[in-house]
Amino acid sequence: MTDAPPPSRRRALMLVNPNSRRGDTALDTVQERLSAGGVDVTVEHLGTPDQVPGQIVAMRHQADLVIVCGGDGTLNAAADGVVKTGLPMGILPMGTANDLARTLRIPENLDLAADIIIAGRQTRIDLGEVNGHPFFNVASMGLSVDLARGLTPEVKRRWGKLGYALAAFRVLRQAKRFRAEIISENGRVRARTLQIAVGNGVHYGGGTVIQADATIQDGRLDLYSLELRNVWKFGLMLGAFRRGQHGLWDEVRTDQGTDFEIRTSKPMDINTDGDIVTQTPARFTVHPGAVSVFVPE
Repeated sequence: MTDAPPPSRRRALMLVNPNSRRGDTALDTVQERLSAGGVDVTVEHLGTPDQVPGQIVAMRHQADLVIVCGGDGTLNAAADGVVKTGLPMGILPMGTANDLARTLRIPENLDLAADIIIAGRQTRIDLGEVNGHPFFNVASMGLSVDLARGLTPEVKRRWGKLGYALAAFRVLRQAKRFRAEIISENGRVRARTLQIAVGNGVHYGGGTVIQADATIQDGRLDLYSLELRNVWKFGLMLGAFRRGQHGLWDEVRTDQGTDFEIRTSKPMDINTDGDIVTQTPARFTVHPGAVSVFVPE
């Protein structure tokens, strides 16, 4: 942790995603609060996800920190930019799930989240990577990809977190297992699975826990493979998944490490923090302490 007092005035690049669930929320009062706390804000609306790192790099000499206004997909898009510039990142949670904010205990109340940035307390967190694509929370294949396809912006805006449950019900009705080979420092295994998830943080999918003892500062990845024959048994396991205790079930394979490789019989799409970005074969790794973020006491 860094507890040194921040300079009297700091310059912030505020990136706003107008398409996030709370993207139409008025930020004027938040900007005024930041300014009163010594943070002068320059607002930029986000371009496409692949343009966001360039936006941050282009303004690196005009800012002392980056404030990202949006959900987990927006934070994911900003990851490469904050890594390349070394600028600390503040979070104003304005998405649907806000899982990274939940992991870091940043409240969804924007005034309180702004106060955390003003206080200036920083810590460094890990960043996951799959085939060159960053992720803060989780990268996964199988059920989660079908779920991501069903969670359209319209569904998120209308139903919020309930949209996850509605989309999950539709996905489970059509779920099919796929063949995969999982390679890690602990060896290699073959599996028939409904989903493989590799977590870097703690929360994903609107508050589900990737592993009971996981943190986003432990320098490791947490993997699970959901190897159910009867997909409806998943309903009995939901409580365990919410608590990160799914590994207690025989049908769930778990592993921990710094590197994983996953191969499938046919290319499978991979979802990182809510967006589909790459396919198998896939190589997963972790970059310990790659990003500095503002956190509460």
